[in-house]
Amino acid sequence: MSSGPARRSPRRPAPAPADRRARWAVSLIFFLNGCSFCALLPRYPDLVDSIGLSLGAFGLAVGLGPVGGLLAGLGAAALMRRFGSGPTAVAFQLVASTVHLLVYISGSWLWLATALLLAAASDAITDISMNAHGMRVERRYRRSILNSYHGWWSLGAVTGGLIGAACAGAQVPLWLQGTCGLVVFGMLALVASRFLLTGPDGTERVPAQAGPSAASAQDAPAEPVGAARVLGAWHMSLRSVTLLLALGMVLVFAGSTEDAGNTWGALFMRDTFAVGPFAAGMAFVALQGAQTIGRFTGDAVVDRLGDRTTARLGAVLSAAGMTLALTVPHPATAVIGFACAGWGIATLFPAAFRTADELPGVTPGVGITLVGWFARVGFFLAPPIVGALGDAFTLRYALWLMPLYALGILVFSGVLDTRRGDRDGAQPAPV
Repeated sequence: MSSGPARRSPRRPAPAPADRRARWAVSLIFFLNGCSFCALLPRYPDLVDSIGLSLGAFGLAVGLGPVGGLLAGLGAAALMRRFGSGPTAVAFQLVASTVHLLVYISGSWLWLATALLLAAASDAITDISMNAHGMRVERRYRRSILNSYHGWWSLGAVTGGLIGAACAGAQVPLWLQGTCGLVVFGMLALVASRFLLTGPDGTERVPAQAGPSAASAQDAPAEPVGAARVLGAWHMSLRSVTLLLALGMVLVFAGSTEDAGNTWGALFMRDTFAVGPFAAGMAFVALQGAQTIGRFTGDAVVDRLGDRTTARLGAVLSAAGMTLALTVPHPATAVIGFACAGWGIATLFPAAFRTADELPGVTPGVGITLVGWFARVGFFLAPPIVGALGDAFTLRYALWLMPLYALGILVFSGVLDTRRGDRDGAQPAPV
């Protein structure tokens, strides 16, 4: 067998111009997906005041959002089979931006709750389909680029938060911010649609399936046609179902870790250390900022170490950082701890989506759909659990769940991909 450099140079040619354009188009959709929703977050106090809601009523409205994602997410695979992952991602990003406008102009609790539920539903379909299309582009690159997509989402989230904060500070009317967001984000999504890949979503898998290797012959003995192909989308082996469940658990713990910083970080800082609003927000900034950096640098790390080793090292980092923050309570150690948590989980969503999308015997899009659905279970269950423990024991003790989340990641990370370097049809893992 030839050495690494000699082997990789002829097998990893420079990406074609169309593939480069597709990568930037998918990155733009990820950015818009993060920016559009997170621009809302700093305006929540204005929404509460404009509608006249109590905090309890507002919390209930926000809590209904993940239910929309859970219900709609399972339909993403069927939509992608019918329309393709690229058109589905663009269409539902446009729907999401439209629904976000409905959130901005909410006039009652029922209106707000319904708009947030629809926003989460459209986001779930956009999330799954843009990851599926990103996997198509990654297969053409034959190396890991999925982490950079999620880096663009994190950058979009930070950008959206800054836009919302600036609009709140300038007292921009809610309807005006929502309308401008719909126009700008919608136009950019339509621009991105022109440069996405064409053809069926299984196009990049054809060389791997057509090859004479024993692995491909064993994993794909026959290609179903007609109605059998549609029905076969959800007919998977017990092994595939078990692996998808384990991948889902990785994202349940990763999503719960991210939610701990997003939902409870500022309250933890304020209640534990009595700091001001700016310092309290540093927990969220630390987690999202470190996660952004970890995602933009994660592809090089994954290519060198593989998804499994990267995930395990990240879990150790997350557990160590939050253990330091909770055993040595201080604003500085808290910021360090949340940063370690963000960096530690940075590559987990791309890793789980990649592994799910390449499971033998699973129709394209179905693996990502199921694993993404599990991730939303974590976002749905974690906030009330942490909140109940915080009421009973204070948030400092409730957030000891974060090192336990890291332990869960460590346990289930064994199902992640171990490959390094080139990612093409000749590798043993793809379908």
